[in-house]
Amino acid sequence: MHRVASAGNTSNSVRPRKEKRLTYVLNDADDTKHCAGVNSLAVLKSSATDGCEYLFTGSRDGTLKRWALAEDVATCSATFESHVDWVNDAVLTGSNTLVSCSSDTTVKVWNGLSEGSCIKTLRQHSDYVTSLASAEKNSNVIASAGLGGEVFIWDLEAALTPTSKSSDATEEDCSNGVNGSGSSLPMTSIRPISSSNNISLQTQSQAYIPVTAKGHKESVYALAMNESGSLLVSGGTEKVVRVWDPRTGSKTMKLKGHTDNIRALQLDSTGRFCISGSSDSMIRLWDLGQQRCVHSYAVHTDSVWSLASTPTFSHVYSGGRDLSLYLTDLATRESVLLCTKEHPILQLALHDDGIWVATTDSSVHRWAAEVRNPQKVFQRGGSFLAGNLSFSRARVSLEGSTPVPVYKEPCLSIPGTPGIVQHEILNNRRHVLTKDTAGTVKLWEITRGTVIHNYGEVSFEKKKEELFEMVSIPAWFTVDTRLGSLAVHLDTPQCFSAEMYSADLNIPGKPEDDKVNLARETLKGLLAHWLTKRRQRFGSQVLVNGEAQPGKDVPTRNLTSSRIEMDGNADNDAAVYPPFEFSAASPPSIITEGSQSGPWRKKITDLDGTEDEKDMPWWVVDCVMSNRLPPRENTKCSFYLHPCEGSAVQILTQGKLSAPRILRIHKVINYVVEKMVLEKPLDSINSDGSTGMPGGQVTHPTIGGDGLFRTGLKPWQKLKPSIEILCNNQVLSPDMSLATVRAYIWKKPEDLVLNYRVLTSR
Repeated sequence: MHRVASAGNTSNSVRPRKEKRLTYVLNDADDTKHCAGVNSLAVLKSSATDGCEYLFTGSRDGTLKRWALAEDVATCSATFESHVDWVNDAVLTGSNTLVSCSSDTTVKVWNGLSEGSCIKTLRQHSDYVTSLASAEKNSNVIASAGLGGEVFIWDLEAALTPTSKSSDATEEDCSNGVNGSGSSLPMTSIRPISSSNNISLQTQSQAYIPVTAKGHKESVYALAMNESGSLLVSGGTEKVVRVWDPRTGSKTMKLKGHTDNIRALQLDSTGRFCISGSSDSMIRLWDLGQQRCVHSYAVHTDSVWSLASTPTFSHVYSGGRDLSLYLTDLATRESVLLCTKEHPILQLALHDDGIWVATTDSSVHRWAAEVRNPQKVFQRGGSFLAGNLSFSRARVSLEGSTPVPVYKEPCLSIPGTPGIVQHEILNNRRHVLTKDTAGTVKLWEITRGTVIHNYGEVSFEKKKEELFEMVSIPAWFTVDTRLGSLAVHLDTPQCFSAEMYSADLNIPGKPEDDKVNLARETLKGLLAHWLTKRRQRFGSQVLVNGEAQPGKDVPTRNLTSSRIEMDGNADNDAAVYPPFEFSAASPPSIITEGSQSGPWRKKITDLDGTEDEKDMPWWVVDCVMSNRLPPRENTKCSFYLHPCEGSAVQILTQGKLSAPRILRIHKVINYVVEKMVLEKPLDSINSDGSTGMPGGQVTHPTIGGDGLFRTGLKPWQKLKPSIEILCNNQVLSPDMSLATVRAYIWKKPEDLVLNYRVLTSR
């Protein structure tokens, strides 16, 4: 697993920090479905409130969803969006409190019956948070554990209590001005011990600190708590089950027996017995009173990743990497294969007489399980006696006596959408080709966030070759598909390196020689809704000066003229051009962070205009509101222009010339024609002699950039040139840019050399 770049605990770092990143996550499918594997399941039984039963799912796509359950249908009634990486676990506590943990290193508390409002983000962990545990009869206690070997026990009431009456103290970075309304719990602020002091007026001594269970030297993958919250067990890569007193964080015992990572744990209601599942393929039953393993069950042929026990702790359901769901009688050791899946099983949740099964696929299924009377399943036959050595089950499997599953079909399915597993950024740097788990190949236009072609199930490699264009545009964004969808990352100043002429983008009503900065226009498109809301809230004054807020250090830090350049070609308004309009029907989500918040995620249509540099990178706000771009690398290309060898044509210039990298060869042709024929050279291609290039200018006029070439026909068609330009003895297409010629024809680090010759008349 790799880390998401926007997340991270860098508050105490002494190294110069990179500027914050802005990521936007694209979605072309039904937003009521997950698009990646489901890591967590939690069932909320019907309450007096609405009489409805709900299933909560947490996915590797970074979101949680609430499903209203009816007789034979499940309907998505809310999406909980704030985590910026995989959701690894989720538990319910009290009447409606949902707690989730993620690879973004946070634990989040939500009102489970809200429209998706995050109440609090707990930022104590330093690495991925992998597991949570709650106490059925003590809704105030939650435990969390993760890859750093850290185990924390949280007093939710204390964690959610406001610790300061300052104006900043009620602003919580869990939602960054993204708090939902109607929450029944207080929206407050909590800061980790390692948090930087300038985050709010709270001091470290005021912030709530959870109980720490110290003892794990390595990663923790599993937790379980008894119903009163007086006992906690944990397991991980150390291969031992550790038992804790969660009230003090003190160790009470350590149980050895597994030979590989412990991945799943269950405690009975009293805390006397514990079941563990491991990557060694074994299930073990422990008697904590005797501090020993009393039974081991060789049921699976591969890692056991999930366990669920019946209320009486007489039987256990288990699933894992071998794609199989088994039911085992802990007393008689009898096991039966309930069903086999197409994907490894990640999580199980009992619900009435059935069991919900989540896998590495984005769909979730409910299977019959006879939870109230498991013996009914065994009466169907097909059971076997679980051995007590891990190789015994594997040997039986090899001998061909694999059990037949009791159930062939689930009784209810919640379909997901196929996640993206392969991608390729095309040379035009606006299109990305993707392939999903169903084999479907699609072409995305990332400046609009939409699929422009769905090719169906075709060869990804062949389609990639088919779409190859010989163009050279700087890499202004990066992409990953870790969340099952396209996540596009923008980093300053690299993202501002790509420009195109408006003619090539087919922008109506804009002079065709105007240069368009792709990142700037994409940011304008992404944040159009935010800007509208901000104008409504603060008036148009925000466009020029921003909102004057105490403690806003942005102007002094980055708005000096030496570091910022105005985009001279940009109209100083919020107009969004058609190639940069994002769909309101399936809006992307942005993942980012500001100067005083941790990373957060939200749909662009849910932004309310209050977000500023505290919540978003200063360079993003500055670009969208004030039209300013940071200084960029040289966007020019130096080259020499000589007549072809043996040509009698006059030598136009001996010096080095300079022009924008995106300049088309037809402009060089026009320059040569005008220099030779009209004897009226345009001064916008500059000699590199004693006068030097106009490098200090912000906007670089292009060769032939006057009104002569702004009408319907392409300039080279209008002029019917008798000149052609060559590079490395290859005739260049008038449509090529200098950057493309340099990358694909010249292929040398030295300055580009172009040759021209007069075509002989036919």
